[in-house]
Amino acid sequence: MASTRRKRAQVAEVMPRPTSVAPTAVSVLSTATGARLDLIGSVPADVEVTGVTLRAQDVIPGDLFAALPGGRTHGARFAEQALAAGATAVLTDPAGRDELTSVLGPDAACAVLIHPEPRTVLGPVSARIYGYPSQRLKLIGITGTSGKTTTAYMVEAALLAGGHSVGLIGTVQTRIDGVAQPSALTTPEAPTLQAMLATMLERGVDAVVMEVSSHALSLGRVDGAHFAIGAFTNLSQDHLDFHHTMRAYFDAKAQLFAPASSTRAVRPVICVDDEWGRRMVEVAGADPQTTPVTVSTGPVPASWHAGPSSVDADGVQHATVTAPGGVEHDLTVPLPGRYNVANALTALAIASGAGVVTATAIDAIAGVSVPGRLERIDRGQDFLVLVDYAHKPAALDAVIATLRDQTRGRIGVVVGAGGDRDTGKRPMMGEIAARGADLLIVTDDNPRSEDPAAIRAEVMAGADRVRAEGGGAAVEEIGDRADAISTAIAWAQTGDAILIAGKGHETGQEIDGVKHPFDDRVVATQSLDRLPGVAGEAASDRENGE
Repeated sequence: MASTRRKRAQVAEVMPRPTSVAPTAVSVLSTATGARLDLIGSVPADVEVTGVTLRAQDVIPGDLFAALPGGRTHGARFAEQALAAGATAVLTDPAGRDELTSVLGPDAACAVLIHPEPRTVLGPVSARIYGYPSQRLKLIGITGTSGKTTTAYMVEAALLAGGHSVGLIGTVQTRIDGVAQPSALTTPEAPTLQAMLATMLERGVDAVVMEVSSHALSLGRVDGAHFAIGAFTNLSQDHLDFHHTMRAYFDAKAQLFAPASSTRAVRPVICVDDEWGRRMVEVAGADPQTTPVTVSTGPVPASWHAGPSSVDADGVQHATVTAPGGVEHDLTVPLPGRYNVANALTALAIASGAGVVTATAIDAIAGVSVPGRLERIDRGQDFLVLVDYAHKPAALDAVIATLRDQTRGRIGVVVGAGGDRDTGKRPMMGEIAARGADLLIVTDDNPRSEDPAAIRAEVMAGADRVRAEGGGAAVEEIGDRADAISTAIAWAQTGDAILIAGKGHETGQEIDGVKHPFDDRVVATQSLDRLPGVAGEAASDRENGE
């Protein structure tokens, strides 16, 4: 087996890989995982791999191709394409090994690792191939239903202010040493994640903040990752199409904290503002050697506590927070909503655990802006337009409640529900918006493969329950999302607030399997520019390069 380090060429993929990886023999991976090693053609048992991927089209020479069983087809069917691109080995299950016999030609040559459940070892295999990068970084994982992105952005800002070189992995984007990359999943698949961490390490990053979804924990995407700090924000209904029950959803999140979990974080930081957070403290504290750091913005005692908020006219909040030891600090939160005080306080506790001076972290958090999270669209109009990612009942309820507290005029809400996702929350979204708003426009979100009209009908059913009680918002159904946004903005008067909810930072709308360019922020801007008295000012702004 060669001892020299093999240089890898950079290829055009969604995420970059490290440029230099020490080769790993497949015999070593076989021993480490218990996978049976088969050899097809004239291949030595110590053939080496220098990368790993799940996608045959992403293979570069020296890769291990992970051919996993899928919902529609088996990944082994693409093995010939992977070998043609230079893969030296395949990881699969017994059914995949049988598939290789029929798909590979007589001249094929590769090593095959056969494991009864290959997905369960893919994370550790990926970590080993890339040299266990998370063990050489300060990896911070944030999980919860809502607030992951906002909290991650705040932690990133605090770490940067504290002198760290920081990587960010999340829903909106991934940043490597300050350079943005697109994000397809909240938490990438294990091969991509480990390659990304290795790339960050190679580029001088010493701390990484990442959002950790329940899907990622359940499907093993973060297996093989070593979390120095793990944080929990909250739990409310979402993803029950996948987890089926709230208990199963909670158990998935708990893998970041449970003592017996391979992905357990060394230092837990847990917000105890809801019942699920208090349960998570019990999970993390089951190890007598672990004392969870707790965060509270309510009556529950905690390591970090925030007092009542005062709110400026622009939604900026101020609160006095008490740190461990009883020291008080003034915290400025640049986003409205009490839940964002919880996010900021959680970020502060994480940053402190990572060694950032509290005052430095507080100053950094005060300047954070998060794309698509209560993002203002301002073209000089005399009413408020906000774009927010709220696509879950609890999140929508919290945003509307915040606007109700801070808006002197009426509230208009534009919202829909995504296709091929938790159907139980659709009527809940309609009911919450109808109860909290003065105008509700039910529209399309990302219908995906479902009938958009059928999804809207389910959202409308919740709104109809409120109307049947004799109250609630005026309700309209406008399928075309651009028309819905334009209608809401045309309805607004001085002092009103328009909330465009559900898609936030997203720049596409998926309909019948096709993703069309669509950005709520762009559409709202265009709608505002068409208003009398606004367009002239907006045009002037553009001429001045603003």
